[in-house]
Amino acid sequence: MTRVLREDGGTGLGFSLQLDATEARHMALFHAGLRAERPRITPVMGHPWETAFLSNTPIPWDCEPGFSRLKWLP
Repeated sequence: MTRVLREDGGTGLGFSLQLDATEARHMALFHAGLRAERPRITPVMGHPWETAFLSNTPIPWDCEPGFSRLKWLP
């Protein structure tokens, strides 16, 4: 999981189900509007987050109960 904070307070979230955080960082930058090119991800599990991103639909962040309990620092 990666969260990007813009200077105006906006945020972008990204994820990767692989060990390298580059995909997650690029995705978060894209969702925050700080990266023009939509990142390409390599699906590894068929997870709902992966399927949603690949089909260009909203990512169902709430499908993972642990994620909804994360406390982000300000």
